[in-house]
Amino acid sequence: MLLAGCASMAPEYERPQAPLPAQFNAEQAAATPVAELAWRDYFTAPELQDLIEQALERNRDLRAALLRVQEARAAWGVTRADRVPTVGASMQSERGRVPGDLNFTGQPLVSSQHQLGVGLSSWELDFWGRVRSLDDAAVQSYLATQEAQRAATLVLVAQVADGYLGLREIDQRVRLAEQALATRAESRRVFQRRLQVGSASELELVQADLLWQQAQALLSQLALQRSTQLHALGVLVGDPGLSLPPSEQPLAALAGLPPLAPGLPSQLLENRPDIRAAEHALQAANAQIGAARAMFFPRIALTTFAGTASAELDGLFASGSRAWSFVPSVSLPIFDGGRRQANLELSEVRRDQALNSYQQAIEAAFRDVADALAARQRLDEQLQTLRGIETTLARRTQLAKRRFDAGAARYFEVLDAERDLLNAQQDVVRAEHALLSAQLSLYTALGGGSGALEPMTPQAATDQPQTPQAR
Repeated sequence: MLLAGCASMAPEYERPQAPLPAQFNAEQAAATPVAELAWRDYFTAPELQDLIEQALERNRDLRAALLRVQEARAAWGVTRADRVPTVGASMQSERGRVPGDLNFTGQPLVSSQHQLGVGLSSWELDFWGRVRSLDDAAVQSYLATQEAQRAATLVLVAQVADGYLGLREIDQRVRLAEQALATRAESRRVFQRRLQVGSASELELVQADLLWQQAQALLSQLALQRSTQLHALGVLVGDPGLSLPPSEQPLAALAGLPPLAPGLPSQLLENRPDIRAAEHALQAANAQIGAARAMFFPRIALTTFAGTASAELDGLFASGSRAWSFVPSVSLPIFDGGRRQANLELSEVRRDQALNSYQQAIEAAFRDVADALAARQRLDEQLQTLRGIETTLARRTQLAKRRFDAGAARYFEVLDAERDLLNAQQDVVRAEHALLSAQLSLYTALGGGSGALEPMTPQAATDQPQTPQAR
């Protein structure tokens, strides 16, 4: 038993070289490590926090990820049990009659046999590390699913936050459209009155009516977008009947996302749960090679029994009824049509596939961070430009109205100015949401909150599994 499991024929694992640059193309400001910045500290809006907590409790995709963790943990328990002997108690009673022509006495014989004891049932002595390698592969697979569940949790948090910000973006655009509609309705009323007294032409009334209709159409379009966005958010949080009243606060005030420093690219290897999951999958595939190699060596199993045996039931505990058996067995296939060699090659190919997936995960993580950094910088510049355009168009609208009131311009100038101003206001709100989404993407790409993520409890999704002790 001391020697069993001491050996392992799996290749020695070394972390592969990560295809990462030395640093990101961004300023390295002093800040809290993103992995330690919990989502509750990053998303400070109370309403958003409530939605995220509700999603973590009810989301179906996250529930499926947690059940996969539970499945992998149970599979690990099954494999781990093979490393220790299976000890069982048994009692057997047998009574039979043998005809006389089948024994030497020529007389029929009636015999009885009773047996009681404990023993081992075909326990494999793991001299070559086959069972140990399978156990290592199972635990690494379990850890991979656990990290995948953490990654799914972070993605869900980001999706809920972005869905909430998208809903509040629409609310702000609706307020702007309602303000424009009220202003244009008043202009329409004024031109109707002017037409009645003969101080305005019908063309000017048609132009005012056109502006009002455009604002109405925009409000209808935004109402549909809000319903669609709310339904999508309800699916994420597990509440199809979710109802959120419109918010009066500006979009930037609702989010309150603090700035983030990207840190070093090498930190992604520890901060991103999807990278850690890919590395555990690689380690599991590496351990499977050890199990495949061990199949080329003899398989030694042990079956033992110790107890009492007697021809009479009341003699089981009599003196001299002690019985025992010791049955070691050795098996080694001589010819299997190349099955073991093919199994080894299959394990090596799967290891190479896992290595490629690990490197792909690293490259994708770096791209996510680089894209988020570039988007944050360019969208900020774009937002400042759009705000300048909005200010200029607001001033243009004021001047056009003054010129019209003074009789120095036709209403066409006011029509164009108000239309352009509303479009610019809508563009500013969309740009604000895009910038917040870029900051949110950077938080997710850097593995935000992965180090501060609370372990899931079994009650979180149909009695989800608790995190076991690290091996």
